[in-house]
Amino acid sequence: MIDRLEKEVDMLERHLQVLRMVIESEPIGIVKMSNETGYPHHKVRYSLRVLEEESLIEPSSQGAITTERTEEFVDELDGKVDAIVEKLSGMKISDTAEATS
Repeated sequence: MIDRLEKEVDMLERHLQVLRMVIESEPIGIVKMSNETGYPHHKVRYSLRVLEEESLIEPSSQGAITTERTEEFVDELDGKVDAIVEKLSGMKISDTAEATS
């Protein structure tokens, strides 16, 4: 059960790393991203597809570029991550066991 969550978090981390690279180096292509991150081409391509489906990037003839939606997403990201971290922290069983002892 928790393994699935860990895999999802790893994939999200990769998507966000790819998005960060697009923001910092646009336009940027798959080969350069793969070389700089160490992720295989197919994983970078998948992350780019996910980001494109979310309208966070779009393809250009020189590589991936940001969209109008990118800045809004980035502005909201930290708050959403903080809320998830807080929720996960509240799920710890060891903390609950210590509080009742």
